Amino acid sequence: MISLFGAQPVIPTIDLSLSAPNEPADLVNSLNILIILTLLVLAPSLILVMTSFVRLIVVFSFLRQALGTQQMPPNQLLVSLALVLTFFIMEPVGTKAYNDAIKPYSEKKISYEEAFERGVAPFKEFMIRNTREKDLALFFRIRNMQNPQNLQDVPLSVAIPAFMISELKTAFQIGFLLYLPFLIIDMVVSSVLMSMGMMMLPPVMISMPFKLLIFVLVDGWNLLVGNLIASFH
Repeated sequence: MISLFGAQPVIPTIDLSLSAPNEPADLVNSLNILIILTLLVLAPSLILVMTSFVRLIVVFSFLRQALGTQQMPPNQLLVSLALVLTFFIMEPVGTKAYNDAIKPYSEKKISYEEAFERGVAPFKEFMIRNTREKDLALFFRIRNMQNPQNLQDVPLSVAIPAFMISELKTAFQIGFLLYLPFLIIDMVVSSVLMSMGMMMLPPVMISMPFKLLIFVLVDGWNLLVGNLIASFH
């Protein structure tokens, strides 16, 4: 049957049947595809636990609460800013992982196992460099493991949770320092309102414009982002 545009197109068929592999290579290829799909699903979680994203998003949340602006900036904007800064901070680490692992593996110069070890090494180095020794020792003590002698002796199962709790502590410390100047403004405004007998007027409504004005005058975003990036070793 000939259509108006020529020969009838042939629709390709897709075989979704499951069968036992005929050769070991078929099983290896299937497992590689499964691992790649699993990594794609876990990629957002890996961004959260192995990069600078945790510290950034927690500090930005503290800043918004200290300013008293409720939903401004919105959550989507804060998350987007944290992601952009995370890519900026982690770019040298990602470039090193690509040159040492992904590129040689794509050129078939190294095996999959060696590529994984080389690719993880820069991220592990970044995490350990920004992790407190006390936090690492906690998880080594829980596992009843001996103290590591070098970077290779620290497994990912220990480096990731130690890095996360260390980042949370650092973010809370920065959040506390952010809160102090805005808390002083709230106390001054509250004292002035009480002395004027305006106790029914919420101090937050009066102090928020002053906090925004001071934050803009000192170029707060420039100072905050600059010091956050400099805080990573």
